[in-house]
Amino acid sequence: MDVASPADRPVARRSSGDASRSEFRRDATVVAGTLTWVPLVLVLDRGVDIWWQRALGLGTWLLLGWLLRREIPLVRAQVAVVIAFATAVEYTFSPLLEVYIYRLDNVPVFVPPGHGLVYLCALALGRSAIVHRRRAPLVVVTVLAGAAYAGWGLLVSDRLDVLGALWFGCLLGFLRWGRSVTLYVGAFAVVTYLELLGTWLRTWEWQSHDPTGLIAIGNPPSGAAGGYGWFDLAAVLAAPALLHAVRRLRRVSSPSQQPAA
Repeated sequence: MDVASPADRPVARRSSGDASRSEFRRDATVVAGTLTWVPLVLVLDRGVDIWWQRALGLGTWLLLGWLLRREIPLVRAQVAVVIAFATAVEYTFSPLLEVYIYRLDNVPVFVPPGHGLVYLCALALGRSAIVHRRRAPLVVVTVLAGAAYAGWGLLVSDRLDVLGALWFGCLLGFLRWGRSVTLYVGAFAVVTYLELLGTWLRTWEWQSHDPTGLIAIGNPPSGAAGGYGWFDLAAVLAAPALLHAVRRLRRVSSPSQQPAA
């Protein structure tokens, strides 16, 4: 079974310039839509009540659905797996363990589809011809920037950040052995930006230590993008099975063909 992410597969030769431009517009729309809508949601969420927050969540779901309409079924399945996995993580580490806390002490409705948007954005960046042509230097830049950020959290910041360094170690492992290298490059840029923005706006805030009190945490942790490597691993492993199950369910539920009289 081929479990490689679509983000890291070689860019196929195009049958025409129109196909290439269409795919470029698709990916550009995903990136522009995500990097416009998600920061806007974080800004608009400041000070609103739960019903406005739910309206922002509905808008986020609608945008994700609109962007997914041009994706292949496998990508849609991967995004669904990421949303399910990320939602379980959110409810475990925020309301339950309180490793980080959202403004209204809940998991905002826009967060699960927001994870889907971020993953799809990282995938769109990773599969683009521009990023593939510059894969090696972009990996080097990602490693150097991540190392500098993690080092700052360990040695310079007023708030010690051990968790960020551990997650940066995960990112290094995925960059070395993972199947979706360019997706991890995209995730590092997008997740780092959104974590800095979200904590600056106080949409969420990380506690200084994990529940055991042993692991110091920055606000935000420097290597948070390393978590998306695990999201992608879950996606590429589970999505083919999910897609197969959906197709089988459709075949079972479809009416059988009756022979003509």
